[in-house]
Amino acid sequence: MNFTLSLSSADLLLLLPEIFLTLWICMLLAVDAIPSHVDKKVIGNLSIVGLCATLVTLIWFYINGKTGTLFNGMYVLDPMAIYFKIFIVTSTILVVSMSIESVERFPAFRGEYYFLVLMSALGAMLMASANDLVSIFVTLEFTTFGFYILVAYLREDSKSNEAGLKFFILGAFTAGILAFGISLIYGATGKLILTDIAQAVGEPSAALIAGFLLLFAALGFKIGAVPLHTWIPDVYHGAPTPVTAFLSVAPKGAALAILLRIFFVTLAGFAAEWVWLLVLVAIISMTYGNIVAIAQSNMKRLLAYSGIAQIGNVVIGLAAANKMGGESIMFYLWAYLFANLGAFAVVIAVAHIINSEEIEDYNGLNRRSPFLAFAMLLFLLSLAGVPPLAGFIAKLYIFVAAMKAGLIALVIVGLINVVISMYYYLIVVKKMYINEPTDPSPLTVSPTMTVGISVAIAGTLILGIYPKPFIDWTVHATQMFNHLNIITTTNPFTLPFGG
Repeated sequence: MNFTLSLSSADLLLLLPEIFLTLWICMLLAVDAIPSHVDKKVIGNLSIVGLCATLVTLIWFYINGKTGTLFNGMYVLDPMAIYFKIFIVTSTILVVSMSIESVERFPAFRGEYYFLVLMSALGAMLMASANDLVSIFVTLEFTTFGFYILVAYLREDSKSNEAGLKFFILGAFTAGILAFGISLIYGATGKLILTDIAQAVGEPSAALIAGFLLLFAALGFKIGAVPLHTWIPDVYHGAPTPVTAFLSVAPKGAALAILLRIFFVTLAGFAAEWVWLLVLVAIISMTYGNIVAIAQSNMKRLLAYSGIAQIGNVVIGLAAANKMGGESIMFYLWAYLFANLGAFAVVIAVAHIINSEEIEDYNGLNRRSPFLAFAMLLFLLSLAGVPPLAGFIAKLYIFVAAMKAGLIALVIVGLINVVISMYYYLIVVKKMYINEPTDPSPLTVSPTMTVGISVAIAGTLILGIYPKPFIDWTVHATQMFNHLNIITTTNPFTLPFGG
């Protein structure tokens, strides 16, 4: 394989969002090092400005159809990559905005926090464009490295230290699994580029099957699918809540971008061989996550198990093995982004005042802060899939894609799990609206947190009430999956409603 190190100005343009964000991170480090000790809130606000500029650049790329490949196909910029990068940057903006007050409570290294968050976001952006096995490994570890530090950021908190140690050990083990899987795939095909592997694969050998299973295991660890989910509850519980929120969304989006390329491009010709595996993972993830969530008494752990169940829903889209399945996954991520980050924002706002994340302490929240109670109500109902919220449209999209693929039993299991999830979400709602508060004093929400929660509310409502622009965008971004297109319509809602 011959590589060229020369980059033209056109090549550099394709890397403009990543180059700009890298330079902005360097600027933040320089500002933070100023001897006069700049207020760390300034660093946080500058981080948001840089991310917003990066977001504008990505939107401009998408509108103007900027696409291409670099490094002999190792790096690809297509509509799907831009779609995921917009998702990653948007989630990072929301996380940074809800982190500013939390960072002020950190005992040390407040400025470095923003550096690590932006570096992890940069790695996730590169993951979205990774098109070969080596790039997947490097970018995935680049993203994860920042989280090793962020999870254990509260050095004086034993739970944070424990979470960081567990995450590091399991993450290092997963890196070994990924490297071994890559070596098997390369040994069986002699190729590293995903599209080249698709052309080189003939009759799958034992080494190739083992390699892809190990690759799926490593990526399954990153998204938190059962049985590779064991790190999630403890890490989510012990990490600083803004880090937990970030970890629950952005890395999962980047890992799913890679999984879509692997299953819908590289392994598209062998769908019959791998669909059963994804069906099994989806069923176990949904059922396990929802059932165990019922027994939780801590909001962060409840959202952790809820996240495992949500990933089960996402895997249904992979199991559908059609273009609509890919579309539904990408739309589902936006619904999950607003509802999940919004729920964590409420947890942060409440914990800042009452210094507790226990569900019991949400008793009578509606009397103490109608805004926070209403926001949490919307977010939990959206996660459950109640109309007319974003989660309902997302789950419907996923289930219709599965029905088109003939996975009726999987859809039935999914609907049963929707009912199960409603039970534990409504437990929290009952405590907020029916139970009496132990402390009737009102809760005051900061302006920054109010804006962040309001944006999440708006996203949850808009995607549920008027999803068409987002669906059209998703359909366009998945044009590379046209070879899988069982669906001829761009409107997934014609199936259950006739037409």
